[in-house]
Amino acid sequence: MPTAARHIVDTLHASGVQRVYGIPGDSLNGFTDALRASGTIDWVQVRHEEAAAFAASAESQLTGELAVCAGSCGPGNLHLINGLYDAQRSRTPVLAIAAHIPSEEIGSGYFQETHPQELFRECSVYVEHVTHAEQMPRLLRIAMREALEKRGVAVLVIPGDVALQDIKAEPQAIRAASSRTIPAEGDLAAAAEALNGCERVTILAGAGTSGAHEELLQIAERLQAPIVHALRGKEHVEYDNPYDVGMTGLLGFSSGYHAMEAAETLLVLGSDLPYQQFYPQDATVVQVDVRGEQIGRRTPVDVGLVGGVKETVQALLPRLDTHRGSKHLDSATKHYRRTRKDLDSLATPSKRTIHPQYLARLVDQAAADDAVFLPDVGSPVVWASRYLTMNGRRRLIGSFSHGSMANALSQGIGASAVDPDRQVVALAGDGGLTMLMGELLTLTQAQLPVKTVVFNNSSLNFVEVEMKAAGFVNYGTGLTNPNFADVAEAMGIRGIRVESSEQLPAAVEEFFAHDGPALLDVVTERQELSMPPAITAEQAKGFTLYAIRTVLSGRGDELVDLGRANWRQLF
Repeated sequence: MPTAARHIVDTLHASGVQRVYGIPGDSLNGFTDALRASGTIDWVQVRHEEAAAFAASAESQLTGELAVCAGSCGPGNLHLINGLYDAQRSRTPVLAIAAHIPSEEIGSGYFQETHPQELFRECSVYVEHVTHAEQMPRLLRIAMREALEKRGVAVLVIPGDVALQDIKAEPQAIRAASSRTIPAEGDLAAAAEALNGCERVTILAGAGTSGAHEELLQIAERLQAPIVHALRGKEHVEYDNPYDVGMTGLLGFSSGYHAMEAAETLLVLGSDLPYQQFYPQDATVVQVDVRGEQIGRRTPVDVGLVGGVKETVQALLPRLDTHRGSKHLDSATKHYRRTRKDLDSLATPSKRTIHPQYLARLVDQAAADDAVFLPDVGSPVVWASRYLTMNGRRRLIGSFSHGSMANALSQGIGASAVDPDRQVVALAGDGGLTMLMGELLTLTQAQLPVKTVVFNNSSLNFVEVEMKAAGFVNYGTGLTNPNFADVAEAMGIRGIRVESSEQLPAAVEEFFAHDGPALLDVVTERQELSMPPAITAEQAKGFTLYAIRTVLSGRGDELVDLGRANWRQLF
């Protein structure tokens, strides 16, 4: 008779799960031993449970299927929380097995006791405590379906003694159901009226346009509308797209910002861009989202359409008139070409320093046509969003909604575990890498050929830019770093360090040619500014205050370095 733990393993296997990420612990022994005995599911042992949840998040985003992580009681499963928040906010299905203290000790203040049901509630669509083994089959099915159908995190809290109890139950395969959601006829008619009754339409496209590239181009052509994309929409929008005018938001392009501002009507397709200040103030807004609760969350909406982007656009197209005037589109695409030229001019070598734009451009040119890129939150995301080229086969995954540091290497574990033959490139900041640097050992132990690029500027660089913009003197942001290439070599990973632009092209080539995990440690310009698409009066005031305060604090040399590093952008 199988144990409850073995039933979990058999059900996961029947449902197509191929691996579980985690760290063993005594309360998790029943589950890990069931994995060992069954031999049907791989156990990917990481060095920190946070990395296990990040890895599961990345796997699920790549495959679209359920991914699984596990943690032992108390601190073990608490470490999962940050990665699970990322999965929840990325709306990707992950099941977390959270082991608990012995049943008879719950409520006694026992060693490592926590209250997982309460702790995981905010970062999950479902969390439940299994108090009896007989509950397990049903609650497991419910948890898996909740995660798959609601596209989020489900957590099962299981005391170690309950996992070891015998049960009579057959495993059942749990798979996501496919469906199509189309708006009501009246809503489609109202949207068509709004779009037909104006001359200047701009489209804001997000991650919800996945699988709808053809329809996106069709509606842009019909409306003669420029397409602005949010960061999570980049991989789905910008390739083979004559209507693309770049990104908007804090990391965006001036062309994307101005295309939004110039819109008479804004058509939002599957985007949840959170920054209210980047939406036009006086435009009519038509929003399409498969989740009705998202309608109007970021800006007032005149017509809301609840439906998938692909099927909604298909239903909407026959109702739309062909826009004959292309003045708005032509102006936006011209602005984009000028902006793109300006950005590309920054991705050039320098005798004095290594500009991060140049590093990002060389990585983009050398990487595989189907590479998976995983940028750390902070400046690596800026350079990835501006210099990585999407082609319909490449993927771009990151902690774009939750915004956590240390995601790149950890998510690289999950991406590489799915397909070790596919090139996985983690674009790590020095702060993000050192936060969970032990996961380099996971690459060695699990034999995962992740390529890790380190933007080594000895600082929490994006935080420094934020401080400058707000008028604060940089404080507490400097990092004393080792030679990361030497660290990598000590861990059994090929390490390469670059300190000059002249060395960089050959180093990038060697880095990608290495058969196995490799780390490229590049000393980049600390004072590089990632200029936002529009400088507000408040930001300009902030930079002025920063300059004054920096001089008065006796650190005027920083201003000289800042000007020297960014004269190309400022003048």
